[in-house]
Order: sequence, then structure tokens, then C-alpha cells
Amino acid sequence: MLQRVLPLFALLALICLATAPVLAADDAVAEGKIVKVVKDKLTIVDKEKKEHSCTVAKDAKITCDGKACKLEDLKEGVAVKVTVEGKGDKATATKIEASTK
Repeated sequence: MLQRVLPLFALLALICLATAPVLAADDAVAEGKIVKVVKDKLTIVDKEKKEHSCTVAKDAKITCDGKACKLEDLKEGVAVKVTVEGKGDKATATKIEASTK
């Protein structure tokens, strides 16, 4: 009996290990260009010309061309990759990578 059950447990363990990172990934990444930055709000437009807005976390990691910068340093038209937690009105940017090149 143990010889029949042991492979099933091994298969179940393998499935759990393989899907754990997918289930834990709540962050989404959006790419586009900055439309506006107002106080702690960021609005970008993606390749399909759709606007996305979110609140920027106070402790968000913000970089411009690989160097640390502030939210107010980001200007309209700059390309960005934004890591967002949550959805809709509760979307919060935790990481912003801007590139002027």
C-alpha cells in the first residue's frame, strides 16, 4: 500500500512547489509613459493608449536611469515600469523604474 501512496504524495508535493510562486505573486507590472504626477498619484498611458492611475506608496523605490530619485523628479513623457500591488482604486505603486534613454 505504501508503494502506491508514496508516488502520489511525491507528485502532490511537486505540484505544490511548482505553483507556489504563481499563487504568491500579487504584484502586477505596468509599462508605459508618464502622463502626470500629482502629489502621490501617478498616471501613465500604456502602448494601447489606455490610462492607468495609482497611488504611490510613501516607501516606494523610485529610480530614474538606475539612480534613486523622487516622485516629483519624474516628468511627462518619460518611459516607466511600475510595480503595483492591489487593483482598481486600491492600486498602490511600490516600485517605479523610469528611463529617459
